[in-house]
Amino acid sequence: MGNLVTSIKKFMQNKNTVTVVGVVLAIVVLYVAYTMRVNSAINPVTVPYAAEQIKAGIQITESMISTREVPPSMLEGDVIQNVGEIIDKYSAADTVIPKGSLFYRRAVVEKEQLPTNIILEYPKGYVLYNLPVDITSTYGNSVYPGNYIDIWLKAVNKVDANQPITADADKIMYGKLISNIQVLAVKDGNGQPVFQNLDENRTPAMVVFALPEEYFVLLRKANYMRTYDTSIELVPTNESIKDEPGELELSSEQLKEWINTHTYWTD
Repeated sequence: MGNLVTSIKKFMQNKNTVTVVGVVLAIVVLYVAYTMRVNSAINPVTVPYAAEQIKAGIQITESMISTREVPPSMLEGDVIQNVGEIIDKYSAADTVIPKGSLFYRRAVVEKEQLPTNIILEYPKGYVLYNLPVDITSTYGNSVYPGNYIDIWLKAVNKVDANQPITADADKIMYGKLISNIQVLAVKDGNGQPVFQNLDENRTPAMVVFALPEEYFVLLRKANYMRTYDTSIELVPTNESIKDEPGELELSSEQLKEWINTHTYWTD
């Protein structure tokens, strides 16, 4: 054993021998690295692709996706390699994904990123209502899509200098008009979703929801009652955290009758 150790020490102390060993090791390392790089460049990778043409703004289902092997050289850019990142997402509103195309991240978005996603959300027979808001009326930007709100109506019988003062002059009427309205979208002044990109710190300018046509007309009529200086306010509720949120409903027949008495609507 001692002789073996002595022989190894003598072998390692030979400069020519050490140089040769070093060169051989370097060649081996380079060869292994080169082989791995070549293999990674030519070994096919399984990726998803569009089994059919997918139009803009369409939800991407599993049946629309197939997989195939492609060389890694085709995966430059933002190609999506995981099917799970595509299923139930949407094609971007400004693109069409051709049949046979790979999926790129810029072309696959969440539903909230679709500029017209609210048209997918409300029942047949309902009408979209756009309520102007600001930071204050949204309780410090605390109203989110999916939340529930109540609509309250405030009306003031303004005094007209040309009319005699009545007992109702300057009286304020205030009450809840409609309950359990689900918020579909909160958008800024440019129509962009407020909560889509929190880094941009967008300011709410409109809350969008849907109502049965009867209630839509009622709310519009209330909004146009300039003589009574009416204002429409939203009040957040906790309906969204309940297992079964309450149904959208009229809260005050008295307010409804008052609005209809002082306005009319034409077809």
